[in-house]
Amino acid sequence: MDLEKHPQQPAAQAEPDVIRASDADRDRIADILREAMAEGRLTADEHAERVDAVYRAKTVGELEPLVRDLPAPGGTPRAAAGAAYDRTPEVPTGPADNLVAIFSSATRKGRWRVGGRTNAFSLFGSVEIDLTEALFGQRLTVINATSIFGSVDIRVPENISLRGSGTGIFGSFEVATLESADPEAPVVAVNGYSVFGSVEAKPKRGKFVADLQDRLRKHLGH
Repeated sequence: MDLEKHPQQPAAQAEPDVIRASDADRDRIADILREAMAEGRLTADEHAERVDAVYRAKTVGELEPLVRDLPAPGGTPRAAAGAAYDRTPEVPTGPADNLVAIFSSATRKGRWRVGGRTNAFSLFGSVEIDLTEALFGQRLTVINATSIFGSVDIRVPENISLRGSGTGIFGSFEVATLESADPEAPVVAVNGYSVFGSVEAKPKRGKFVADLQDRLRKHLGH
């Protein structure tokens, strides 16, 4: 008998490094990096390098070192490695829709089904996302918007909730916060940043989700 071998112990020790990172994990790290840059803890070049590494990371172990030298949001001490990933993700998981405009334009509008996550990237281009006639298949929709020498414009109906958090660097990031009177209304959260560009999200006057309650009942199975 070889009592010195413990085949399960190495696997348990390596577990934090091999856990596959989710889109929600990457978004949380990107939020920390964005706040650090806004506070002057990172230069624009350092931020760009780390964000690139965030979205190339495959595991949780690759993400943690990118914020190891930064405080958690609000200046509180950072938790031990892996602790930040024990929480239930606040953003939808699953594949994301991608709208990319590089020296061009990209538009999504009309009657289309909105996914839980949309990534909008504009480089010397323009992205337009019009949700006023869209079909919401979930309560929370997250749009990650990045504009570099370009623009990302987002329009939503007046009777949903619109929230956002972002940074403008020699540019603008504007989200017209909106809270629906209906607690069951869809929520659109816009996150990201602009560099020498603009990101704007606001309700479109006169546009409403007319059959909001019927859609919600159908979605919730009531």
